[in-house]
Order: sequence, then C-alpha cells, then structure tokens
Amino acid sequence: MNLHKRFQRKKEDFECEQCGFFVRGNGYTNHCPKCLWSKHVDINPGDRQESCGGLMEPVGIELRGRDYMIVHRCISCNFERRNKTEKDDDFNVILKISERPIKS
Repeated sequence: MNLHKRFQRKKEDFECEQCGFFVRGNGYTNHCPKCLWSKHVDINPGDRQESCGGLMEPVGIELRGRDYMIVHRCISCNFERRNKTEKDDDFNVILKISERPIKS
C-alpha cells in the first residue's frame, strides 16, 4: 500500500537554476514560467522525495483536451513527466517548444 499522497501542495518560491528567474510559487508551481524548465525533486507531485535533483528540460508540448501539457525530461536520469502549463507561462516559449519534435 502506498502511504504517500499522490499530490502534496507546497507553496515555495525559488530561483530557476536554468535561467535565474525568481519564481513566486503558488502551491502548484512546478516549473519556471519564463523558460519552462523544471527540477526533478518529486516522486509524487509536491513530496520532494526524489533524490535525483536533475534539471528537467521542456522537450515537447502536448494538447490534452483544452490543456497544453509540457513534456519534461530529466537531463540526469531521462525520467519524463507531463505538467500543465499555467496562465503566467511565456506562451512564445510554449510555441517554440511545440515546433520541435519530441525525441525519444
């Protein structure tokens, strides 16, 4: 039995390790709204239990219903996770990423 919750809300501010932008977290923030990079820190969203800690590159964009999903891939261990875009995300960056094919 999994004793961990599938989602844990953590309201944390952080400085993006990719571009240096200061991000004000809202409890659901999991990537930088400026460059869309993330960090591999969670096993389940918000738990901060992943020891990898690698940067997660936004390697693609998928449309799921009406939501744009960012495909993040860890540059240290190749783990992939999909995350919803947020209203504050730079839409020009979303468009640029969506033009690239997702590499396996």
